[in-house]
Amino acid sequence: MNSITKPLILPLLAAVALWAGCSKHDEAATADPHAGHGHAAEGAAETAAPGRKMCPEHNMPLDECGICKPQLLTQLKTGEGMKVRLAASDSAAIAGVQTATPTVGKVDDAVECYAELAFNQNKLAQIAAPVAGIIQEVSVDLGDKVEEKQPVTKLWSAAIAEAVAKAVLSHQTLDRERKLRAERVTAEKDLQQAEADHRAACQQLRTFGFTEEQIDVLVGKPLEQVLMEVRAPFAGEIVERTAVRGALVEAGRPLFTLVDRSVMWAMLNIPESALARVRVGQTVSLRVESLPGREFTGRLTWIGAEVDERTRMARARAEVTNPDGSLRARMFAQARIITQTKEGAMLVPSGAIQRVEGRTFCFVKLGEDLFDARVVQLGARQGDLVEVVVGVKPGEVVAVNHVFPLKSALLISKLGAGCADD
Repeated sequence: MNSITKPLILPLLAAVALWAGCSKHDEAATADPHAGHGHAAEGAAETAAPGRKMCPEHNMPLDECGICKPQLLTQLKTGEGMKVRLAASDSAAIAGVQTATPTVGKVDDAVECYAELAFNQNKLAQIAAPVAGIIQEVSVDLGDKVEEKQPVTKLWSAAIAEAVAKAVLSHQTLDRERKLRAERVTAEKDLQQAEADHRAACQQLRTFGFTEEQIDVLVGKPLEQVLMEVRAPFAGEIVERTAVRGALVEAGRPLFTLVDRSVMWAMLNIPESALARVRVGQTVSLRVESLPGREFTGRLTWIGAEVDERTRMARARAEVTNPDGSLRARMFAQARIITQTKEGAMLVPSGAIQRVEGRTFCFVKLGEDLFDARVVQLGARQGDLVEVVVGVKPGEVVAVNHVFPLKSALLISKLGAGCADD
């Protein structure tokens, strides 16, 4: 027996063990009326109403016997069920079936969808060369954290050198005109023209990013080489770098890409059918497969105005906090948009839910050897728990783990192993 067929056959063998022994119990019942499926020692035997046929193997009305009449499962309404009688009172324990009462607590109703992480475009900047020049110094590298206004590179530029020369010359001219005007040698208009020329020269340096203090220093030291410091516009992390020392760069060429990753964007794909339930401002939780056990939260900040004609999905964006930098751009994530929080919800493990021919069932324990395969309506999901809206009452005991043997016992007659005539 290979490893693929073992997981399929072993639960089926457990189901056969649950069903097996029906004929043996019937043989014993001829000698002892309290043996077998009658279970008179455990409680009063079920009796059919007048005109209803009894199932002799399982001691219940035939139209309630899920083992003998599995075809009736598709006709059940939500909250209705078919009974499953086991071979003995300890059959469920032998098969490993575990039971528990549903828990009552808070659950979030949510829209689930997939997301792809991206950098926050409001906190992303390309640091470019403001003028054509030669890179003289590179002071940061990939992954470096920088502060606002921190220098990241220095450029030498002929345009800057020319602008500095003009500023120095205009400053010297202005000083001379002020002295001549004080001696009444030149006219007032000559001084005014010198002041205007100096302001224009300084303004050109300001457009290159020089401060008033730097301009004063440059004017006072006209023979020193002038390098332009390119600075970070805000605090963040260097994620791209093209700057290389000695490289000749054109004005506007990107040298670095700077991002603040404390908040990331999650780009969501929301199904068209769920759009009526979502709105801007709702809480969004993210789980990333590569970061197991962690959950990240944020807010829905934008919902697209159109639906993709092919996928029938609408684009949306959530801003998600990333305090330790674990989230990275282009990661895929499972997103939950919280649309409503319910108090007092009845919750069962997802393992308690079984599906048969498109219907959703829970196995409600009625006795040690008797279960009710009941159609249930499910609500919100939260982790490994699922809400049961209709079908299970508070205090009822439900099979919550190793439930497959019960399902197999319910459907065993479909495999030709039924123990009662139709």
